[in-house]
Amino acid sequence: MNGLALFVRWIDRLNGAVGLTVSWLILPVVLVAFTVVVLRYAFSIGFPWLQELYIWLHGAAFMLAMAWVLRDGGHVRVDLFYKKWSVRKRAWADLFGVFVFLVPMMGSILYLSWPLVQRSWRIMEKSPTSDGLTYLYLLKTLLPVACVLVLLQGLAIAARAILTIAEREDLLPRSATAGGH
Repeated sequence: MNGLALFVRWIDRLNGAVGLTVSWLILPVVLVAFTVVVLRYAFSIGFPWLQELYIWLHGAAFMLAMAWVLRDGGHVRVDLFYKKWSVRKRAWADLFGVFVFLVPMMGSILYLSWPLVQRSWRIMEKSPTSDGLTYLYLLKTLLPVACVLVLLQGLAIAARAILTIAEREDLLPRSATAGGH
């Protein structure tokens, strides 16, 4: 049981650090988007690479922050019954959700995206836009990375649920409860 608690803490810290770090990408996204708008509408100047830059930064922030948001319970959830359930019943629901929905979905995305990422690296794929950015393969690499981070966070949620069901919540940090709530 101590190993499960250690795993939960480690994954929560990892995804917290990744999420907090990539949250700072939003500032450059806003600044670059503002620059694109000003250049386009005030000066009739456009740079495809600059427009792609803020789209790519936004995509990177979105993909890498998914696990952080999952950790903190920020994804959309239909709480018709969940909120009214006991802590143990919510833990069972979290355990079910992780293994029936999250793991198969993230596993499928990981499995299907891997050949595309490999191909992208093999050809050193760049933007199809003339004057676009040249490192599209780096952006595509973030998809399997995001899947692994979400899978790890799902396993941490499952481990937290197991500890809750086993009535060993005392091993978890104070803020950690079933499902990150």
